[in-house]
This record gives sequence, C-alpha cells and structure tokens, in this order.
Amino acid sequence: MAEATEVASEHAGDEEEEHAHESRWPLPAAIGAGALYLGAGLYFMGQNLVPSVIPVALVAVGALGLLGGLAGWANEAFIADYRRSHGGDSGVLRMGMILFLVSDVATFSAGFVYYAFIRVGAWPPEHLPSLLGSLVIINTALLVASSFTLHYGHEALESGNRRRFLGLMGATLLLGVVFLGGQAYEYYELLVAEGFTLSTGILGSAFFGLTGLHGLHVALGVLLIGIAFGRALKGHYSAERDTAIQTTSLYWHFVDAVWIFLVLVLYVGASI
Repeated sequence: MAEATEVASEHAGDEEEEHAHESRWPLPAAIGAGALYLGAGLYFMGQNLVPSVIPVALVAVGALGLLGGLAGWANEAFIADYRRSHGGDSGVLRMGMILFLVSDVATFSAGFVYYAFIRVGAWPPEHLPSLLGSLVIINTALLVASSFTLHYGHEALESGNRRRFLGLMGATLLLGVVFLGGQAYEYYELLVAEGFTLSTGILGSAFFGLTGLHGLHVALGVLLIGIAFGRALKGHYSAERDTAIQTTSLYWHFVDAVWIFLVLVLYVGASI
C-alpha cells in the first residue's frame, strides 16, 4: 500500500511538472499571426471591399501581437525560470533547428523562383528605382559583421571569457536592430521618394515580398538573440551548456547567407 502511494505521488509530481510548462502566451501569438495574415490577404485581395486603413491596421496589430506573444512565451520558458530550460537533448534541438532551416530554404526558394519568372520577361520594367546604393552596402556590412560577433562571442563562451561573450552578444543584438532600422528607412525612401510600392507591378510585389520575408526572419532572429542575451546576463550559459547559443547561431548565419544571396540576385541583378 505504501509503495502504491509512493508511485501515485511520483506520478502526480510528474503531472505537476508537466503542467508547470503550460503558458497562455501562444494564444496572443496565434491571434496576432491570424490578424497579420488576414490583413495581408485583405490588402492584396480585398482592396475594393474594405477601406485600405483596415488591412494596414490589422497587419500592424497582428505583427505586434505575434512578436509580443513570442517574446512573452520565450521569456516565461527560458528567462523567468531557468530551471525549466535545462531539459532536452542538445543534439535533438540542433537537428530540429537544421530541419527548420531546410524547410525555410523552400520558402525563400519560392520567392526567388517568382523573381526568376519576372526576369525572363521584358526587362527593365516600366518603373525600376535605383535599388543598389550605399544604404544596402552598409546594411550588408552590418549583417555580415553581426555573424562574426556572434561566432566569436560563442568562442569566448567556450573558452570561459564571460565578459567578452557578453560584449559580443550585445554587439550582435545592436547590429541586428540597426539593420532593421536601415531596412525600414530603405522602405520609407522607396515608398515616399520613389513611389515604389507593393502595387508597382510584379517587380514591386517580388521585391517587397522577398525583402519583407527576410526582414521578418531578421526580426525573429533579433528576438532570439535578445532572449539569449537576457539569459546570458543572468549567467545561464557555460561552455558545457550552450545549446541555445548554437541553435541561435545556426539561424542567424542562415539569415545572413540568405541576405547576401538576395542582394546579389535582387539588388545587383536588377541593375544588370
């Protein structure tokens, strides 16, 4: 009887530990994602059905809800209670990130195939702004530099140099934020000064579709690095416990490589 009671107690403890991982944050993240996609769909397909301010507002609110939900979820799971983030097989987590990136290659490839179909038609299109300029070069240099700071920051962690690790992680986060600011300014210049928008022919949809998709990935990467930096400040990492840094690095280097390819194909390619 005592043994059965002990087993039941252990089972109850396991259930309590399992339920301790429950979170409400996925709900606002899912609602935000739904609003984001609904707004985008209305913008492209329902311009004659609803005022244009409605889809724009839905996209803005949806993006905030999605990023806020992801940030809250990640904070609750990884930063607020570090004890909950100790479990898991590091090899499985790395393989999960690799498989995600493989699937992401297909996502970006669809956009590049769309652009390739544009290029086999009449070129240049009627409205072709100057895409390749100093801002793109600076942004590219910033993103490439951020890959180096993240790489050497990881090396500093493995060698036990905590101060260098924190400094380089902070620098990576800053470079990512500045890159996003540069892309936002580029959009402002194209939309306001050049009059180049999503509705400016099929080139406009290809350009903003590809760069916007990449920008969304950079924003997610900045979020991941921000979470990692927050955990680093709390002393969560060591040379033996660095899986989150490894998976974040894989994602960030992938985003960097996609940007370089995007610049060569879209920005440089458009001027040829």
